[in-house]
Amino acid sequence: MHFLITAGPTREPLDPVRYLSNRSSGKMGFAVASAAQQAGHAVTLIAGPTALTPPQGVSLVKVTTAQEMYDAVMAALPSAQVAVFAAAVADYRPIQAALQKIKKGAETLTLTLERTPDVLGSVRAAGFTGVLVGFAAETEHVLAHAQEKLRRKGCDLMVANDVSGSETGFDTDDNEITLVFASGEIRPLPRASKSRLAEILVGVCGQLMVPCPP
Repeated sequence: MHFLITAGPTREPLDPVRYLSNRSSGKMGFAVASAAQQAGHAVTLIAGPTALTPPQGVSLVKVTTAQEMYDAVMAALPSAQVAVFAAAVADYRPIQAALQKIKKGAETLTLTLERTPDVLGSVRAAGFTGVLVGFAAETEHVLAHAQEKLRRKGCDLMVANDVSGSETGFDTDDNEITLVFASGEIRPLPRASKSRLAEILVGVCGQLMVPCPP
């Protein structure tokens, strides 16, 4: 199969030296890409700015902003059978980035933001009929938010990820996730390395591709 995987953060420029971003390291998405490649699948990895080395044998597309990630996803989507959206895409960006560095002046600074393209939420509307997997990085009501996001985005599977702790989640080597299926099944996975959880996730994606008997 062909896996399309997104990973890492996006950066939305404020001026030539500053940007809005988040704490995503890209480790989980890169682990999924590595696991899919090692399982024999073709992999397109669309990654925001990270310090990680991409797995060998993976087709890497580097992006910076949410708009660039959206464009890259739409270009790669037609050839994919499985799409795993592990990137932490910025929800908002400045309406207009300053052409020159914003200098320190007043005691407060007001920024006007606008929504970025909804990458995951646009996939079904673009005609994608394969297995669609999203990630829900939450700090409270994790399962409820993941279930709502699964329905809203049209996913087959949502990976619920509690990022409120310091030992799992963003910028760590381990993770503790819960798989939330469109069928209603909820499958908690115990804490493990991101590489091990990625192997499990790739296997689950393969199972979701198998047609159910009549």
